[in-house]
Amino acid sequence: MKKIVKSLGFVLIVCYTTGCMQDKSGQEWIPGLPFTVNGEQFEMMVVEGGSFMMGCTKEQGNDCNFNEKPVHEETVSTFYIGRYEVTQKLWNAVMGPGQSWSYNSDCEDCPVERVSWKDAQEFISKLNALTEKTFRLPTETEWEYAARGGNRSKGYKYSGSNKVDEVAWYIENYEKSKYGNRGTTHPVGMKKPNELGIYDMSGNVWEWCDDWYTKEYEHDGKVIHQGWPFKGDRVFFRRIIRGGSWGGTAEGCRVSFCDYDVGDYRDEYGGFRLALDVELASDSTEISNNIDIQ
Repeated sequence: MKKIVKSLGFVLIVCYTTGCMQDKSGQEWIPGLPFTVNGEQFEMMVVEGGSFMMGCTKEQGNDCNFNEKPVHEETVSTFYIGRYEVTQKLWNAVMGPGQSWSYNSDCEDCPVERVSWKDAQEFISKLNALTEKTFRLPTETEWEYAARGGNRSKGYKYSGSNKVDEVAWYIENYEKSKYGNRGTTHPVGMKKPNELGIYDMSGNVWEWCDDWYTKEYEHDGKVIHQGWPFKGDRVFFRRIIRGGSWGGTAEGCRVSFCDYDVGDYRDEYGGFRLALDVELASDSTEISNNIDIQ
């Protein structure tokens, strides 16, 4: 494994050289916070904190499921989230060459998949050791807030548009272009970004969140099985996944759609995206200027 680049006095700059920057939508390019690990660069996007209505909001129409209700207000602190889903190239930079077992291989800029929640935790643990940072998975609330565009939200049904084909690779369009040996996933960043400059939060691969799925143990917002999750039984409980995938319908690509799986489950539809806490003030001028992150 190549020696890690440890110059972590990174500056917020526009990254013109990233191999994943495919978007040609003409939208304003929003700068991210770049990191480099073993020669591979990735970017984290600031999501300024705020309050929002989570769940089956009006733009979702009649498509909502029971676990998207009731609509409720949530407040989120400022955090960072990956501009892109974790790619096969980044996975191998952290885990070592040849350590990706993705179904759609030979596409280094495609998202890594066949990754369980536990696999994601192992990756994050190694990434944190290499970078001396505290990367993590986003919470479900953070994920939905970012997918909706944070405090720049325009109220879209999908992440960045009301037209799913503009922002998502899903069952109706993934076969129109082929990448990798299976032609399923696509290189990150080929569709339009959302209001925060984040790509593929609708479609491409499902994304793990940190949370347990608890809706089946709640009624009217209250826990009805005290002591959940029960000691020794966690194998039967699930973790939340969000965003839809190349093999799913447009419904799953909606910003409020919620699904779940057991933490050790892997398939060709599931990957993840990084999150990172910040200790900076949430003022946008402070965050967007040339600030060293030490």
